Amino acid sequence: MNRVLENASPLVWRSVRSNVMSDDNCLFCRIIAGEIPATKVLEDDVCLAFMDIGPLAEGHVLLIPKIHAVTLDELPGDAAGAMLKHLPALVKAVQTVTQCQGVNILQNNGQAANQQVMHVHFHVIPRNEGDEFEFNWPAGSYRPGRIEELAEALKKEL
Repeated sequence: MNRVLENASPLVWRSVRSNVMSDDNCLFCRIIAGEIPATKVLEDDVCLAFMDIGPLAEGHVLLIPKIHAVTLDELPGDAAGAMLKHLPALVKAVQTVTQCQGVNILQNNGQAANQQVMHVHFHVIPRNEGDEFEFNWPAGSYRPGRIEELAEALKKEL
């Protein structure tokens, strides 16, 4: 049996029925299994938060689910909720410890979005005015009527 799931809660077991529990080639699955060391800051039966070894700022933390899902849309909603409930406390801890002025929460979903490790993960990145991390946000606009078309299509999909 996968060591990650030996004492897993019913919530996790429901979540993994249709998902791959782990991937032996996945860096984060290997960290979860204890095969690769990590500096952990939070862990429960659903998720793990640990220090990023290539931080964009001191205190950069990663939050990952303990079941393998490459992208967020592959992660069952109950597993996502159980993991993300820790995000506010994790942000507060990062802010308190680093005394940063702000925090970016970043989740790259897929290769086109620059996802480097193919296991869902959230970055908690401490930020300060004038730091070196830049985020490109080339805001655009919609042609008349397009925003409503997209909203309606999204509603139907949900």
